[in-house]
Amino acid sequence: MNFGFAPERTKGTVELDPMVEFWQGVELLKNECAQKALVRLRRAFECENHNRYYVSLHGLALARGEGSWEQASELCGIAVQLKPTQIQSCLSLGELYASAGLRGKASDKLDGALELFGEDARLMQVRSKVQNRRTTPVPFFWREHFLSRAQVTAFQFTGFSSNCFSAKCGL
Repeated sequence: MNFGFAPERTKGTVELDPMVEFWQGVELLKNECAQKALVRLRRAFECENHNRYYVSLHGLALARGEGSWEQASELCGIAVQLKPTQIQSCLSLGELYASAGLRGKASDKLDGALELFGEDARLMQVRSKVQNRRTTPVPFFWREHFLSRAQVTAFQFTGFSSNCFSAKCGL
């Protein structure tokens, strides 16, 4: 008997709540558990395959979990087409391209999103990850070396560049 307060369930069947599956999948994806996230996000996607959030993050999990870059980019592209004014879909597509090593495509997509949405903090963060990194100021130290870090600030302060330093040192 159902009085309209809760859906009636029959014994022996388990109803999946796509929203619960989606949020559990998002948490797993944040915690770098792509395989487990893929299972949850696939369930949510199969329940509601026209939800742009489900499509987008299912594609991202598919890329990270199985390495299916082409199928994942198709899904993320579909999510952007469903609602081009949705920032999360653009972010997912940009992250996907960056993860696949397609920095040019990722930069183009994120630059377009920056024009559309303005300087959103999330877009700026993903965009900064995609940008090509500068060469180290002192070429014989690795990037994280404390002297390399100190030289960056010294060069920025004095106006020298790493190329100028290398030329003076005969490197």
